[in-house]
Amino acid sequence: MSMIHPHPTGKELKLNPKDMLVSKTDAKGVISYGNSKFVEISGYKESELIGTPHNILRHPDMPKAIFYLMWESIRNGKNIMAVVKNLSKSGNHYWVTTDFDIQRDREGKIRNFIAFRQATPKNIIKVIEPLYATILEIEEKHSMDESIRYLEAFLEEKRMSYNQFIEDLAKPKGIAGIFFSKMKKLFK
Repeated sequence: MSMIHPHPTGKELKLNPKDMLVSKTDAKGVISYGNSKFVEISGYKESELIGTPHNILRHPDMPKAIFYLMWESIRNGKNIMAVVKNLSKSGNHYWVTTDFDIQRDREGKIRNFIAFRQATPKNIIKVIEPLYATILEIEEKHSMDESIRYLEAFLEEKRMSYNQFIEDLAKPKGIAGIFFSKMKKLFK
C-alpha cells in the first residue's frame, strides 16, 4: 500500500504525560494493533494504520541513523529505549519516549514488537533535538554511515550506548516507573 506522508506543519501536539500509546508490529514493522490513544494521536483511522508500515509516522526531522540503531537492537532481540519525533496525519508532530517489548514464538524466533510510548518531557527534547539535528545534517551532507560514526563518537565520549543515554535521560522513575512496568505486563 502506498501512503502519502503529510507535510509537517511545525505545530506540536501536546500529549498527556499519563497516556500510554501502544502499537504492535510484526517482525518487519507492519502495524497489527494500536490502542485507542495511539490511533487518536496518529490522526489516522485504525483501518488506515493496520497493515501499514510503522514508518507512516516518521517525521522528516528524524535521522535515519536512530531508526537504524533501534531496528538493529530489536531485530537482534535486545530491548532499546528511544526518543522519537513522530508525524500525525494532520502534519502536526509529537515527541515520545518509546520502550519495546519483543515477543517470540515457541521456537524463539521474533514474532512481534510492542512499542510503549509516553510523552517526552521538554527537558529531554531540549537535549535530543539539537543532537538529532546535527545527525540529520551529517546524513544529508554525507551519509547515514557518517551520521552513525558521529553518534558513536558522541556516545563514546559519554561512555555509554544510545540505549543507556536515553534511559539515563528518560526512564520513568518512582511511581511513574512502576506504572510503566505494569502497563507493559498487560501486553505479555
